[in-house]
Amino acid sequence: MHAQDDASTTESTAYDPRAAEAAAQDFWSRTRAFEVTEDPSKEKFFCLSMLPYPSGALHMGHVRNYTIGDVISRYQRMLGKNVLQPMGWDAFGLPAENAAIKNRTAPAKWTYANIEHMRGQLKSLGYAIDWSREFATCSPDYYRHEQRMFTRLFEKGLIYRRNSVVNWDPVDQTVLANEQVIDGRGWRSGALVEKREIPQWFLRITDYAQELLDGLDTLPGWPDAVKTMQRNWIGRSEGLEIDFRVEPLAESVTVFTTRPDTLMGVTYLAVAAEHPLALWAASGRPEVRAFIEECRRGGTAEADIETQEKKGIDTGLRALHPLSGEEIPVWIANFVLMGYGTGAVMAVPGHDARDFEFAHKYGLPIRQVVAVEGETYDPARWQEWYSDKTRSDMRLVHSGELDGKTYAEAFDALAERFEAEGTGRRRVNFRLRDWGVSRQRYWGCPIPVVYDAEGAAIPVPDEMLPVVLPEDVAFSGVTSPIKADPEWRRVTLPDGRPGERETDTFDTFMESSWYYARYTSPGAADMVDKAKADYWLPVDQYIGGIEHAILHLLYFRFFHKLMRDTGLVASDEPATNLLCQGMVVAETFYRENADGSKDWINPADVDVTRDERGRVVGAVLKADGQPVTIGGTEKMSKSKNNGVDPQSMVSRYGADTVRLFSMFAAPPEQSLEWNEAGVEGMSRFLRRVWNQVLRHADGGPAPALDLSALSPAQKALRRQLHETIRKVGDDYGRRLTFNTAIAAIMELTNALAKFDEQGDNARALRQEAWEAVVLMLNPVTPHAAHALWQVLGHAETLVEDVGFPEVDEAALVRDSVTLAVQVNGKLRATMEVAPDAAREALEAQALAEPAIVRTLEGLTVRKVIVVPGKIVNIVAN
Repeated sequence: MHAQDDASTTESTAYDPRAAEAAAQDFWSRTRAFEVTEDPSKEKFFCLSMLPYPSGALHMGHVRNYTIGDVISRYQRMLGKNVLQPMGWDAFGLPAENAAIKNRTAPAKWTYANIEHMRGQLKSLGYAIDWSREFATCSPDYYRHEQRMFTRLFEKGLIYRRNSVVNWDPVDQTVLANEQVIDGRGWRSGALVEKREIPQWFLRITDYAQELLDGLDTLPGWPDAVKTMQRNWIGRSEGLEIDFRVEPLAESVTVFTTRPDTLMGVTYLAVAAEHPLALWAASGRPEVRAFIEECRRGGTAEADIETQEKKGIDTGLRALHPLSGEEIPVWIANFVLMGYGTGAVMAVPGHDARDFEFAHKYGLPIRQVVAVEGETYDPARWQEWYSDKTRSDMRLVHSGELDGKTYAEAFDALAERFEAEGTGRRRVNFRLRDWGVSRQRYWGCPIPVVYDAEGAAIPVPDEMLPVVLPEDVAFSGVTSPIKADPEWRRVTLPDGRPGERETDTFDTFMESSWYYARYTSPGAADMVDKAKADYWLPVDQYIGGIEHAILHLLYFRFFHKLMRDTGLVASDEPATNLLCQGMVVAETFYRENADGSKDWINPADVDVTRDERGRVVGAVLKADGQPVTIGGTEKMSKSKNNGVDPQSMVSRYGADTVRLFSMFAAPPEQSLEWNEAGVEGMSRFLRRVWNQVLRHADGGPAPALDLSALSPAQKALRRQLHETIRKVGDDYGRRLTFNTAIAAIMELTNALAKFDEQGDNARALRQEAWEAVVLMLNPVTPHAAHALWQVLGHAETLVEDVGFPEVDEAALVRDSVTLAVQVNGKLRATMEVAPDAAREALEAQALAEPAIVRTLEGLTVRKVIVVPGKIVNIVAN
């Protein structure tokens, strides 16, 4: 905006963010403005941002995420919908345990203090949240329903316990996630990690694999990238299970393959270190036992397995090839995991990169069994064409009776043969594995199981729920307080028998998989009140980072289906639309130490020099004036010390300015680069709007607008006003591109600043325009909008209930349109014409334009091309 602030504005009426925000928030609190109940007479809209972990303070990623949700919520309410926007706290988890160790406190105390602080921060940003529905997932009032659901699923056979191979830290005495194992050591203790088999509880998510896969096709409002990641994670594949007879054990090992056509290319079998054949081979062979122990110290993540060096050892066992009868060696390989498939694979090194690498290393045979017409076989280039099994020019070779067959022909022939012999069968397999929900940590929801004297697992009866996690504990981080407390573990069953409680706790994904549903039913005696849940669900707009695309969002969908199948909800999917917001990034600066390490310096402590494009070309530390190294733009993080404290920004500029910048700087799904100069620009814009509205309001009440007496300039301004209303409504509602909506409002305010006509009708038009500007800005800057709505002559009210401005279609009708006139593709003139002018009239008017007449002197017109409403192009030579 180029207009200057109004010099006549007095200090008492100057924009004071603190005063405006305090007044608006007080009004919202007094009137309980955003508390909602079910109202069948209104269309509902459930807008939900992923709940935060109470880490201690909001970061700019939070601000962006929750501002996006708030803009959507406020806009939808302005459309007359019954809008629910709740908030809660994902309060269990390992970070609280780490903080408790560091700060020598209990995880509960640390968590509750953080919730108090972060709630205040959220309220200071003015979000339209129904705080009456707030909960923390670490509250027994919340997790008791999760425990009851566990017992229901146990009774339905959807939960089971079995031994599972895990990463075990022998010092911290806990299971580690794959990402917590760094170079084979525990991320916190530094101890060498072991693979252990321990009892774990599992939910049968694989029973829902096909439905979870099919359901993705019913979610057009979800990003394609998220759906693709989920499809790949579920990983449906069709193939054959084939039995290989193992001599001299007189038993079979079963493999699953999607490429049975390559069976004659199998030159060895590979089994996992935990496979029964591997354990048999280890008996009496120290070198095999040593290799199995080495495998147990490795990771369990597929990504790690794929990138690590391929190692193996021959078991000495031989399997009989099911077609040729040839003896095939059985190897133990570190790239086979017992928890995936059957724990054994048939290796075809002639047509698989991993199998080729292993065979090449250990001198095992490599055979070609697939050929492509016109191609020379090269095992190093197999993937260029072999991976496309649908190619009609790809045929089997060196495969006996299968020679010349395509993939499909060979698949069918082998399936029929093996099924007839009882040595193989068609199978649909999924990459997805059952969800292991056991964690050996303390700060989590206790798993509601009791073991009797014989070790039988008994779900805790309903009358004994919740199983409450003790919060006032001494916590060292080595042994879970509930594992170390015999009194807590000891329990008497309802029939009088003694029992011992399960001391594992739930994976925290359990709490975040159903929290959205609890928002619909605060205080309900069951997990949800079905009538209320069915009114609000599914969530209409879900908002969160794409880093949650697989685990959280997959469990989120799975748990909803569990609730549906236990009669708690009616819908099939938990959320209709999903928006994955981009990261907030910022510049980084550092100084390098003598040992090569880096001291990262916060951008607030650095003075920078920028070029004409705004790029940083120099930086010095404010404290000493000496240069610092520019490290590039990266995601805000503690490790790079490039975070910006939202509270300091709110204190300095006001919440509305911070909200406005976070919505204007980039589209929601793209990364937002933090730039304080941009924040200052947003602050100036808000002040200009404030001052111009006040200057207009100083003139007193405006008369009614006489649409029949509009001057040409007034018509043009009113047309721009209603074009802006249409665009902003579309950007807020359909496109979710808030940056372009704000840009359009800025253009309109520029036009209002330049509009200098006086008189009653001009004043009435300004009133209409400024009211529309305030209402359009309200979703983004609600505090200022609340105050300015009153300045414009309206009583203190909830602006969301005023409604979004309506487009006057008549205002969009143009008396004339401007056409460009080109000669041989170059612009030479413009002309005003009637919107419905005939082609012949447009051609004649264009040829009569003085600039065109001069341009055509000495030339012959060959053709005139008319595009009505846009352009006239004259071709001449």
